[in-house]
Amino acid sequence: MNMSSLVRTGAGILMPFLLVFGFYIVLHGHLTPGGGFQGGAVIATAFVLLMVAYSYEIIWERISLEFLKNTETLGLMLFILTALIALVAGLAFFGNWLLGAGGLFGTPVSYGINPGDLNTGGVIPILNIAVGLDVLGAMSVIILTMLFAVRRDA
Repeated sequence: MNMSSLVRTGAGILMPFLLVFGFYIVLHGHLTPGGGFQGGAVIATAFVLLMVAYSYEIIWERISLEFLKNTETLGLMLFILTALIALVAGLAFFGNWLLGAGGLFGTPVSYGINPGDLNTGGVIPILNIAVGLDVLGAMSVIILTMLFAVRRDA
């Protein structure tokens, strides 16, 4: 059963804002409270909003269970790969192999009081992205599975 057009329109308006806010939380997790789990939960909430606004069949067609499982697997593999690269680089497991490398996340932090920058997190932003993908996939799979069970019993 579809919800009213008001609910669907509201969901369509809120969806991009939830996605942007979720990705913001993931990417700024090393600077502010938040991170991969919290941001992934917000992004999964955006998908839940779509599930509430539209019928189960429409969501099932647009967001496949395989895609969500692959998203979860990608997050897990990125997390493990980040840890293993440190071993290959001769550091401890989960060692910060980007420290001082420059580039996207490898800029060293200056001493003293500083607000931090997005490019000073080393491997932590990569781990936040990995956890965000994992949480997004896992929470969405759980919710879709629960919705499938409710639809089957009805």
